[in-house]
Amino acid sequence: MKRIAVDLAKSVYQVAESVRSGQVVQRKRLNREAFRRYIQEQTESVEWVMEACGTAHYWGRLAQSLGHQVKLLHPRYVRPYRRRNKTDRNDCDAMLEAARCTDIHPVPVKSHDQQQLQQLHGLRETWKKSRTQRINLLRSVLREAGIEAPTSTVAFLQAAGELVEQPEVAPLSRLLHIVLAEINLYEQCMAECEQQLKRWHADDDIVRKLDEVSGIGLLTASALTAAVGKPERFANGRQLSAWLGMTPREFSSGDRRKLGHISRQGNVYVRTLLIHGSRAALLAAQRCQSRTPEKLTQLQRWAVQTAARIGHNKAAVALANKLVRICWAVWCHERRFNGNWQSTKPA
Repeated sequence: MKRIAVDLAKSVYQVAESVRSGQVVQRKRLNREAFRRYIQEQTESVEWVMEACGTAHYWGRLAQSLGHQVKLLHPRYVRPYRRRNKTDRNDCDAMLEAARCTDIHPVPVKSHDQQQLQQLHGLRETWKKSRTQRINLLRSVLREAGIEAPTSTVAFLQAAGELVEQPEVAPLSRLLHIVLAEINLYEQCMAECEQQLKRWHADDDIVRKLDEVSGIGLLTASALTAAVGKPERFANGRQLSAWLGMTPREFSSGDRRKLGHISRQGNVYVRTLLIHGSRAALLAAQRCQSRTPEKLTQLQRWAVQTAARIGHNKAAVALANKLVRICWAVWCHERRFNGNWQSTKPA
């Protein structure tokens, strides 16, 4: 099968054709429309090799719709195969060499719905960061003027309308009201994103089952399903956890084995949501331990004992690692979450 490597860009596309492994028979440099025609002109099935970048999934879907095979490679795995200078030509050669390595797992081509869902999460995250920036700006202005403000964000926003009317900041009062209006606008945008997520996943059985997992809410469940796509490509929950960067980083040589902090490789946004959710689940377990210990599940009991042994923050990350494995099991085996579930090893 002919293999074609493409170095994608905004308006210039470098193409390298290879019929036999390790040998480039033709090179082309095309613009966007010429590249689209070039894909459509391939009458026989072709394996397209591209780096997984912003437009790779769009071109991958286009090639797949015409009956071709698509292999998206992570840029980190392509870089070691590039020789000498960083050029489009050398990038294509590096992709052809990396595609020959069977141990490099390609990135699945995302569907249009997956990308739309991820973009919705990205919009919400952008508005959340802008909202936090405005709140910090307002706090700093009031603090510089010697005005004491509530520590809680909710209490601060409730009292902000009166605080910006204080005589110490009277010359800036009109501008500070604009900042307050921006904060309210960003909150409305975030709320609209969450409502749209609920509408999109109202009939999604997988998201509903993941939402039942302790520490996993609608945001985390929808972001996880959009990022993973097909959980069957992971042999077990630990592979999914390692893919998300939740497993320890290993420094080993010879007979010496050392495990450090989590690798932090993979989807930063999903990993952040998982750790924040595990913090909430750990706090809920600790409250249950102090009030009604007889109602603790096996998972909650493990989380509380782990926090007492290694500390709250490390226990939260360890719980997030376990939640990823639970999500994989719930997703692949299509069963409901049970905090007292005891898995049995095969004989």
